[in-house]
Amino acid sequence: MEPVSEDDDAPHGLWTAPIDQVLTRLGTTSAGLSSEEAARRLAAHGANRIEPDGRRRLALDILRRLANPLVLVLLFAAGVSAVVQDPASFVIITVIVLLSLALDLVQERRAEAKVEGLRARVALRSTVLRDGSAAEIPAAAIVPGDVILLAAGDLVPADCRLIEARDLFVNEALLTGEAFPAEKTVRTLTPEEARDATGLVNAAFMGSSVISGTARAVIVATGRATELGRIAGALHRPAPPTAFAAGIHGFGMLIVRLTVLLVLFALLANLLLERPLIDSFLFSLALAVGLTPELLPMIVSVTLAHGAMRMARKEVIVKRLSAVHDLGAMEVLCCDKTGTLTEARIRLIRELDPTGAESRRVLDLACLNAAFETGIRSPLDAAIVEAARIDTTAWRKIDEVPFDFERRRVSVLVERDGTRLLVVKGAPEDVMRLASRVQAETDAAPRPFDDDARAMASDVFERLGSEGFRVLGIAWREVGPEHDHAVVDDESDLVFGGFAVFLDPPKESARPALAELARLGVAVKIVTGDNERVTAHVCGELGLAVTGVMTGDELAQLTDEALAARLETTTLFCRMTPPQKARVIRALRRSGRVTGYLGDGINDAPSLHAADVGLSVDSAVDVAREAAVMVMTRNDLGVLAEGVREGRRTFANIMKYVMMGTSSNFGNMVSMAAAVLFLPFLPMLPVQILLNNLLYDVSEIAIPLDQVDEETVAAPCRWDMRFVRDFMLVLGPVSSAFDMLTFGLLLIVFGADAALFRTGWFIESMATQVLVIFAIRTVRPAWRSLPHPLLAAGALAVVAVAVGLPFTPLGAWFGFVPPSAALLAALAAITVAYLAVVEEVKRRFHARHPLVAGPAAQRLSSSR
Repeated sequence: MEPVSEDDDAPHGLWTAPIDQVLTRLGTTSAGLSSEEAARRLAAHGANRIEPDGRRRLALDILRRLANPLVLVLLFAAGVSAVVQDPASFVIITVIVLLSLALDLVQERRAEAKVEGLRARVALRSTVLRDGSAAEIPAAAIVPGDVILLAAGDLVPADCRLIEARDLFVNEALLTGEAFPAEKTVRTLTPEEARDATGLVNAAFMGSSVISGTARAVIVATGRATELGRIAGALHRPAPPTAFAAGIHGFGMLIVRLTVLLVLFALLANLLLERPLIDSFLFSLALAVGLTPELLPMIVSVTLAHGAMRMARKEVIVKRLSAVHDLGAMEVLCCDKTGTLTEARIRLIRELDPTGAESRRVLDLACLNAAFETGIRSPLDAAIVEAARIDTTAWRKIDEVPFDFERRRVSVLVERDGTRLLVVKGAPEDVMRLASRVQAETDAAPRPFDDDARAMASDVFERLGSEGFRVLGIAWREVGPEHDHAVVDDESDLVFGGFAVFLDPPKESARPALAELARLGVAVKIVTGDNERVTAHVCGELGLAVTGVMTGDELAQLTDEALAARLETTTLFCRMTPPQKARVIRALRRSGRVTGYLGDGINDAPSLHAADVGLSVDSAVDVAREAAVMVMTRNDLGVLAEGVREGRRTFANIMKYVMMGTSSNFGNMVSMAAAVLFLPFLPMLPVQILLNNLLYDVSEIAIPLDQVDEETVAAPCRWDMRFVRDFMLVLGPVSSAFDMLTFGLLLIVFGADAALFRTGWFIESMATQVLVIFAIRTVRPAWRSLPHPLLAAGALAVVAVAVGLPFTPLGAWFGFVPPSAALLAALAAITVAYLAVVEEVKRRFHARHPLVAGPAAQRLSSSR
């Protein structure tokens, strides 16, 4: 039988029909589909995605680029050239358009393919029954009729009807806005109960996450046919611009303003001097082309893609390309302690009663709780079960109150031989607060938990924490046989039994990684649910200086302004709930610092969303891995430090293109616009300006491959439009000054006519604006930092073409004439002098506007 289609209006009937009828209607069984049938349905229904496939058709990609305002201007200029019978301009403009389109299209598609390959490595996967056995497949390959298995920490991959459920609680905040988990059951609903699809208790929906319990469910809708897909348009909001996107936009606006100013100036000056309208118009258009960084999109996409691939080799998978820059700009890294600073190989080493004596009762109770808990299984639970010596088969589970990060505890209701116990395990301070009685190992029966007993238990807890041990409090309460359902209110009047003590040793690799992050200028702050004594002990073992500690209770009393004032002096944020963790992250971002967060649990999802850079690990739960923009294939801070370096290298190569375009290239265009005021002819023909721009673009294609100095990656790097503007205003006039010197040389010394003037200046402008990359690409002296061979070869080849072109028949077609050897020697001398002056101006500029600060800047100064 064919499953429900996306156009079927009757899927709500699947909520009210008995489950066997639902399976029949979907053409499946409780054992799932065969691989062949699943493949057929995947072809019929498409991939299980809300958003369409990101790869576009070639024709649409070309049309999208042709609609770019710059390309439209170029096409208009080509049309005008054809009308006025200027074939050279027409050919050059056409070549520029085709080159820009081809480079952008090919490189972007290659970048997309590479990044999609990386994303596929960390894409959401789900456990599905295929051919009668469980298999893990990409969530995008799930089809209607598939039977899936769900457990705590899983994201629900598509809309499904429950077949079996055990203590299942699901967070549906994305659909309902309700922050508290919803309990799910398998019961059949009445039509009235099924009226509101998102409130169904026998269904789970795409985008929700499993908080606790397990389930088996049959998929009833995928992709855009899901409830989330139906409301995707309403849920969609433009994401706030990243630091990288904001920087690109700022640079674009700066170029637009300069372009409009210079083009209007040149056009007005030519018209006032009564020069031909068409020539003046084409000249102004050529100036606009010369000023506009046509290759910026290609340089950006290729550089980011190269960075993403290098980071993948460093075991960091990038899901969003712009995050490469954001990681390089990261100034603060917030992370949990467990698994990041510690080995996460937790062992249960002691069980103590409230007096500090060894207690078998504590171990038995802890084992009952851990063995029957169906929520998020932590390494502590695994350590308890591994160390336990109790036979749990004699016990029967009745109910459970799942763990949540507000209560910080989990309770299970169990029974044996008619005795029912509510066993509670959780944060010791919370468990002790709920206890009214206490029973030590030597006590025959519980006794009142008075002030003296509380003080003794608190002393034991504090001593264990100060020694670096992780501790759980264990308590219980006997209830009557009629008590069939456990609720939060049952967690009262408990008998406090003692502590389960765990050892989680510091990770050996964490100490050098923390030191490396410090050298890179990244401040590390620990944001954890653990108590402050254990966390401070681990930090001390690893050499992480602790300047201040804040607990969740303290944070709750602070206003946003008061929190902002304490951020700088606080290293440890302990006993934090998930909303409090996210609040710390948002406060750091508001303070102007680019903030990263590393997490791997359900409780980390809000913080991962709140951070500039959300980082997770490949072994994380689905919710955390999906929320992150980067996924590390190894949980090691050393891997992250290498990723930070790669992010900074990537951004540095993008900035090379930006700084070239805003210095020598800008200076040449300013000179060209100014020259129309005193020259009796156009300083360059429009076709020559366009050729200049074409060759210049070719010389920069290899920038994404270039090496980057260590000084450049020594500190966080981010877009600074003031720095870009100042660099342009300092280096641009240097280029213009040497252009003016070239004008004087050509007119006064060589008595050049229009053709020779244009030829000489074309050679000089090409040589200066292309060769200056060797100076601009590094903060060191140019001879102490070697460029990538392809970049050097490309630049030198373009200069050679510019010098040799006037001696070819093609040169005459462009309006050039062969220059004399003396003129070439003079132009070479001007170029060498220009590069020497740029080197000195660059040195002074970076001394006043350092790219890096602190020790890195001192190392740079000493290297000179």
